[in-house]
Amino acid sequence: MPFLGKDWRSPGWSWTKTEHGWKRIIFYGHELEDNNREIDLKELCCDNKENLFVGDVCELTTTKRKKDFYNNNTKSQFVFRDKWIYVQKGSTKERHGYCTLGEALNRLDFSSAIQDLRRFNYVAKLFQLIARSQLTSLSGAAQKNYFNILEKIVRKVVEDHYNPRLVKELLQDLSSTLHSLTIHVGRCVLVGNVNIWLCRLETILKWQQQLNNLQIPKQMCNGKSFNDLPLLMHNKILYNLSDAHDIINLGQASPTLHILSENRTLWKNLCHFHFADKQFCRNLVLSKSDNVDWKLMYFTLQKHYPMKEQYGDTLHFCKHCSILFWKDCGHPCTANDPDSCVMPISPQHFIDLFKF
Repeated sequence: MPFLGKDWRSPGWSWTKTEHGWKRIIFYGHELEDNNREIDLKELCCDNKENLFVGDVCELTTTKRKKDFYNNNTKSQFVFRDKWIYVQKGSTKERHGYCTLGEALNRLDFSSAIQDLRRFNYVAKLFQLIARSQLTSLSGAAQKNYFNILEKIVRKVVEDHYNPRLVKELLQDLSSTLHSLTIHVGRCVLVGNVNIWLCRLETILKWQQQLNNLQIPKQMCNGKSFNDLPLLMHNKILYNLSDAHDIINLGQASPTLHILSENRTLWKNLCHFHFADKQFCRNLVLSKSDNVDWKLMYFTLQKHYPMKEQYGDTLHFCKHCSILFWKDCGHPCTANDPDSCVMPISPQHFIDLFKF
């Protein structure tokens, strides 16, 4: 059969011959089963959504947007759950072509990775970097997969109240990028109809409203609470935090924690963890008593230098096999000393792997 697809970058359709003619076969994955829901036409028609960005894109009609959104909201035909992929960077006699960022996004099992708390921050940060600069480089199938996984990330935050600040920043960057691409840059850089992207913008606004209205319920327990712990334990917990915002938020819980969170030694250790000694000399911040204000020093350095990234689990890359994999899952390595060939991959390094 000829290649027939809604997007020239998407996989072709599969067909089978029946008594009544040719019939298309649709393969659905278990990971995205809750995303293939019917579109409530009343919901799409309410709230005067057809007037969104009406000043810039006035020719868009509500009926066509609903049709495009329904067609684009269907599941991808092929859902991969690979624990590792081969990163092809050039053509050889045995293999032609190269691996793209969209292919890696489709093949690696990110849907299961976000359910692991050790990998959640890593995947969220990776999606944030893609939203900032790499969204237009994804194929149509990869873009669908991107938004499907993003919906699961938002759902996990709403249900488990896990790290909403990071996901809010992700949605804000994605919203700014899409608004710039659909309104200011033009439609030629986007894969698919512009109506689909406007509907995605509306979905992002809904997600942002959900996170803004998120309220963490107070846990009722009869046993000891966090405030019942000794001061030594409180101090040890603060010293194990690598995010300044977490330290500040924890310091707002009680007057005692606020005093501990303002400790100069705590902020000094945080500065030494994220930044090098040479950077301190260029941006030295002194207090009125000629002592170093380490808290102010931290936020000053944060504006000029990247902070050290720390994740519970990351993707790893084998330089011998050119394979990208999750460390817990491993990969079929042929090297004599596999550990010497493996290096951890940061989210930015993950994107750089697919720049040719």
